[in-house]
This record gives sequence, structure tokens and C-alpha cells, in this order.
Amino acid sequence: MEEEIQLMLAVDGIEISQEKDTKFTFWNEEKKKRERSVKDGNNMKEEIASGSSQPSRYLLSNNFLLKFPSFPTTQTRPSSTLSSLLNLCTRPQHLQQIHARFILHGLHQSPTLSSKLIDCYANLGCLSLSHKVFNSIIDPSSILYDAILRNLAKFGEFEMTLLVYQEMVTKAMYPDVKTYPFVLMSCCSLEDVGNAKRIHGHVVKMGLDSYGLVGTALAEIYRKFGDFEYEEELIYRKSVCGLDHWNSLISEASQNENAQESFALFERMRMEKLEPNSATVINLLRSSVDLNSLKAGKLVHCLVIVSNLCQDLCVNTALLSMYAKLGAVKHAKLLFEKMPEKDCVVWNIMISANSRNGYPQESLRLLRLMGRFGVRADLFTAIPAISSIAQLKSIELGKQMHAHVMRNGSDYQVSVHNSLIDMYCECNQLCSARKIFDLVPNKTQVSWSAMIKGYVTHDQSLDALSLFTHMKYDGTRVDFITVINVLPACVNIGALENVKYLHGYSSKLGLNSLSSLNTAFLISYAKCGCIEMARKLFDEEKINYKDVITWNSMISAYSKHGNCNQCLELYSQMKQANMKPDEVTFLGLLTACEHYACMVNLLGRAGHIDEARELVKTMPFEPDARVWGPLLSACKMHSETGLAEFAAEKLITIEPKNAGNYILLSNIYAAAGKWDGVAKMRCVLRDRGLKKTPGCSWLEINGHVHEFRVADQSHPRSYYIYSILEILEVEV
Repeated sequence: MEEEIQLMLAVDGIEISQEKDTKFTFWNEEKKKRERSVKDGNNMKEEIASGSSQPSRYLLSNNFLLKFPSFPTTQTRPSSTLSSLLNLCTRPQHLQQIHARFILHGLHQSPTLSSKLIDCYANLGCLSLSHKVFNSIIDPSSILYDAILRNLAKFGEFEMTLLVYQEMVTKAMYPDVKTYPFVLMSCCSLEDVGNAKRIHGHVVKMGLDSYGLVGTALAEIYRKFGDFEYEEELIYRKSVCGLDHWNSLISEASQNENAQESFALFERMRMEKLEPNSATVINLLRSSVDLNSLKAGKLVHCLVIVSNLCQDLCVNTALLSMYAKLGAVKHAKLLFEKMPEKDCVVWNIMISANSRNGYPQESLRLLRLMGRFGVRADLFTAIPAISSIAQLKSIELGKQMHAHVMRNGSDYQVSVHNSLIDMYCECNQLCSARKIFDLVPNKTQVSWSAMIKGYVTHDQSLDALSLFTHMKYDGTRVDFITVINVLPACVNIGALENVKYLHGYSSKLGLNSLSSLNTAFLISYAKCGCIEMARKLFDEEKINYKDVITWNSMISAYSKHGNCNQCLELYSQMKQANMKPDEVTFLGLLTACEHYACMVNLLGRAGHIDEARELVKTMPFEPDARVWGPLLSACKMHSETGLAEFAAEKLITIEPKNAGNYILLSNIYAAAGKWDGVAKMRCVLRDRGLKKTPGCSWLEINGHVHEFRVADQSHPRSYYIYSILEILEVEV
């Protein structure tokens, strides 16, 4: 059988086009087509299996091919494998091809797979295809009815929802507890009192009226219809169930990420004069985090105190976790110090909170204190501790922590290896990082991404690109973080073709829907000189998805290209879109309009050193190396030794490892006859092991980057290159 099967998904005999989803009109007509469509689907399966060479209406164009491994038609492919592929589909065309596989392998009547297909088509906006999948099933089960009911209601097809529900009930089947709220919502939207009361009877009969979401939907209906007697009856039915029942409802809402519902249920629970216990407040604390509301978390903390639950270790741990996740480190510290009992989990939460919020010293202090209290560290202690050391860039502490991890046997986890790779990269120990990377047996996306980022951060762009190539050969799936990390490597060597390749590769993987990745490509194209492509990406981004970073990136791109008018126009559009500018926005505008570095350079070259110095003093933002560098060069040109020392001090603070700054200051001292200063600079260079990096150039030919340095003969074809240069010199 061919390795790739091109199929136009006809959902059991119904041709599919790229037309927009249309509204259903007659459920019964579709219902009658069901058996006929199944028969056609079986014919299609036979046609595929027979390898008929006749033109088929099920063929897909090459533009929508997915790659599948080749296997015999008689092989039974596990349904779980194909089902897992559904989650990877971001386009209807891809989903259609996997659906075709279901038909090919006789899985198209599977209730589980078909219900998943119904949900997936609906999630991609193709409700009509969901409808057709349902109609293709000979004898739909309750799982399939549940799936189609939920999606019909989500799309506002309320009348159709009630028709399908009626058909389901006539077959002695009823929806589950997650589906009934959608059916009830349809009654509420249509203001259908009769059906609402009838469905309420079914709910009571099935014993589902005690569930939170169902009860809430019923209460909402009667509240809307003004039937308060029914609403009070529902509340009464719930009140007799006791604290355990209310806790289960709150827990259900919390686990379903319905935080508002959790607090609403708690309020109704309190109306029943029921006192909360540890399970209640733990679920409410989880909901506070989901709401990202520190205020709600503090209110629950007050409830803990009033309810006398302060001695409960589980409650205190949940409180500490809430404060830590919401970034309230000071509150977490106060709670931590007052906790009567602290286990390993409590210590880990505090160590991680301090590390994550920029307090690495405090994080390591807690680590040492944890050991003194006799609490044994574990895997979840090591990871934030390593991260803290990476923030401090302390190689000595890093080596100690590495040894500690090995001694405690925590180095078996790939997440620890990844943290160590990142730590060694931050500490400028790329060789050590690479040794750990090479020893990791089961590398993850994070492993590859951390090592690539390390190379890029230390200006080893070719090594980063080489490692990225090996990552693809290894078969590791590339994620958007890896692409973002490798893009600066392409920019650093001016490899525009590599940027284009990564852009196409990301599109193929379906990653381009992410705003952060599109912004990274925008910046990369602009830095490679392709401002038109950068603007195209900016314009293609939907206005609602453009954040301040996207706007700033485009403004900065035009700024660096010297296009002041476009910068101001974008700034005007940004305000019209109600996007609040920040300091980066104004920095881009100022760079475009005034360009302080250029002004300092021009004034300095013209001998107006004092004016250049005053301009630097009055800058509305902190000057960087691009400002101090031209000023230092101007001081050398006009023998301004005093100001040169000040500018050099600023430059050395910003770029302590740039040997060129020391050499430039040394030359200024030499020109002024200050030989002690020259000797001092040479000692600094020697003691710090700094050498001036020779200039280099890159040339990209057919997608391959060639690197050249001064008097360089390392290129394999250097002999021919120099021969051509000699010929050119003669001719010139």
C-alpha cells in the first residue's frame, strides 16, 4: 500500500468542501440519511482497500497531506494511537485525513473515537461536520448523543439541541451530568417552560439534580421564569445533603476551572449555616489562584483563622502555595515563619517562591536552613535551588549543588539535568553544560532548548544552529520555545535564509498561531534587513492579538531602519487600538526621531565635547554602550583624558568583558603621555585574560554560512579565495 493515502474525507458518503459551516434545518432528514451514508462509507472503505485506480471523490490535494507510516491494510491499528493524533490537528483538513484513517481501518463506528471527532470538528468551527459524523453512526450510544448535544448548544443551535435530546430519550437514553446543563441552557435561551419542567423531571428521576452545575442551571431557569418556588425547592434539596456534598460540589467546580462557581456554591453553603472544614478552604484557595486574585485568597485566609483551622498542615500548605503562586512572597514569608509544622513540601514551596520572584539569596538561605532542621531535600528542592544559583551566576555554588544532587540520587530525573545545563550556561561554563547534555539518555525538548539557548547567549551561533539540526535528526519534536531560542543565532550571522526556513518549518508544525513566535519572527526579519516581511507579519496578526510587545517590536524595527514617519504612524495606530504604550515604546520613538547615539557621535567628531557630555546627562533614559562608545572615541580624537576615564568607567561597567574598551582607554593614556595608565590597562587585560576579538564577516551562499577573519586561512578553499583576490588587486 502507498505510504501516503490521499483522501478527501467524505463522512460516510457525504462530500466535504471548504465552505463555511451552515445551519442545520431538519434533523429528521439528516437522520434518514444515516443508514445510507454508512453504506456509502463502507463502499469507500472497500474502494480504498482494493487500490482502485479510478478517480475518487475522496482524494485530498497535496497541500493537505499528513505523513503516516506505511503499514498493511490488514493490520489493526490501535485506536488510541489514532485518537491521540486528533489533539494535534489545528486545521480541518488534517482532521479529515485522520478521520479517513478511521474509516480505512474500520474504526468509524467506534463510539469513543466518533465522539472525539465530533468534539474536534466543533472545536475547529466545523459544526456541520460534527453533525455528519453523528449521522454516520448506525446506532449512536449515549456518549455520542452527549457529544453532539454539548456542541449544538455551544453553537447556539438550541432548537436542534432539544430535538436531539427528544430523540435520545425516546431510545431510553439520558445525558450525563456534564451534558444536562447544556440542554437546560437551551430551554432557558428559548424560554421553553414546558420542556424545562419536563427535563427537570428527567433530572430528578436520574438523581442528577444534586450535582452543582445541573442544580445551578435549573435554578437559573426558574429564576428567569420567575418561578421562585421551584428555585427554593432546589436550594432545600441541596441543603439537606450536608457538608460533604457541598464540598464535593465546590471541588467539582474548582477542578473544572470554574472558580466563580466555587465561591457561589460556598456562599449558598454558608446560607445553610454549614461551617467549612479543611477540604472547603483548600478548594477555595485553588479557585483563588485560578482567578489570579490575591484579595480572594486573603479572604479565604481570614476564613481559615475564624474557622480555627490554622493548625492544619494541609490548610497551611495550601495557603502558602496560594501566596507563592500569586507572587505575594512577603505574605508567604510571614505565614511560613508562624507555621507550627513544616515538612519538605512547605520548604520547597518557599524555596521555589523566592527563586521564581527574584530572591535567589533568600532561596539558598532557606535551603541551608532546611538542612539544619533535618528535613531531607528532594527533587523539587533541587530544581529551584539550581535556578537560584543560575541567577547568581556562581559557579562554585553550582558545583556544590551538582555534587549534592548526585550524592542524594536526584540526578536520575531529566528535569534536574535540564536545570543543571541552564545553570552551567548562565555561569559561562558551556563545556560543562555540554558534557551533561551529552550524558542525558532521554533528552526532552527542554534539554535541547536549554543547550541551544546557552550557545546563543554566548555568541556561539554556529554551534546553536548545528545543535538545532541534530535535534531534528534525533526526532525530537521542535516546540515554539526552541524556535524562539534559535532565531537569534540566525540573526547574529545574518542568515536570512535560515530565518525563512524556520518560518516555513514553524508553519508546517502549526506553531505560527502563537503571538510570541510571530513577534520573534518579526524581530528577526527586521534585524536581517527584511523590513517588508516584518511588516507583513505585523499586519497579518489580528488586532485583538497584538500586545504591547508586538507594537514595540514593529516600532523599534522601523526605528533601527531610520523610518521616523512609520514609527509615528504606528504609534498613532497603537493609541487608536487602546493599547497603552510603555517605556520601550517611547525609547523606540526617541531613537527614531533623535537618535542620541548618533547625536553624541556627531557632536564628538565635530569637537563639541562639552555639548556631547551635556546631551548624555539630559537623556530621558539610561545611556548604554551605544552612547558611551562614541563619546569615548571622541575623547580619544580630541585628547579629553578626564572625560575619557569617566566614559570608559561606564563602558567597562556595562561591558566588563569587552577588551576593546580597555584598549581604547589605553590608547588615550598613551596619546596623553600617561604611561602609568597604559601599564594599568595592560595589567587589567592580562589579569582578566581578555583579548580583543578579531573582526569577522559572514557570507551566505546557497543557505550555507561562511565565516572569515583578518588574514584567515582556515577556510577549506582559502587558497583559491586569495588567488582571486590577487587577480582583483592587479585589475583594480
